[in-house]
Amino acid sequence: MESLDDIQLASEEKMEKAVSFLQEELSGLRTGKASPHLVENIQVDYYGTTQRVRDIANISTPEPRLIVISPFDPSSLGAIEKAIQGANLGITPMNDGRLIRVPIPELSEERRKELIKVAKRMSEEQRVAVRNVRREANDAVKALLKEKAITEDDRDLALDEIQKSTDQQIKKIDDMLAQKEKDLMEV
Repeated sequence: MESLDDIQLASEEKMEKAVSFLQEELSGLRTGKASPHLVENIQVDYYGTTQRVRDIANISTPEPRLIVISPFDPSSLGAIEKAIQGANLGITPMNDGRLIRVPIPELSEERRKELIKVAKRMSEEQRVAVRNVRREANDAVKALLKEKAITEDDRDLALDEIQKSTDQQIKKIDDMLAQKEKDLMEV
């Protein structure tokens, strides 16, 4: 049976993973420069399963404003192209039958605003992930109370600690988003 400390440590760890995942994702939102991070985690429907682009193709940036995706299996070209268009990144993939070229447009004011929307969406997804971890941890603590393994006071303290962790991680997410917005709006 898990102890309160185990539950709190596990939840903090999961929340920190969500925050570091967001940091990685936001680093992929380059301000006008081509980066494999921009497309590598896009989910592609490939033979009935979803795969990340990086798992089914090589991604390179031969030029500062161009991403080239060469799939291991040429029959997946269409699926990759469709997934990139569906990802709503404001980039248009060009399929030449062998590989996909993704030119990165100059960052216009409109493009910057689109990227900020993408950053906000990514941030919100991780906020939701953090809240889900909080809910799971809270449920585990309440289960311990039901099993009479802890007292109500222990439960209340544990729930407070979990909420503090949640608040800290959400603040980190908000700070990262604010920094990314600032970076994107600099001309």
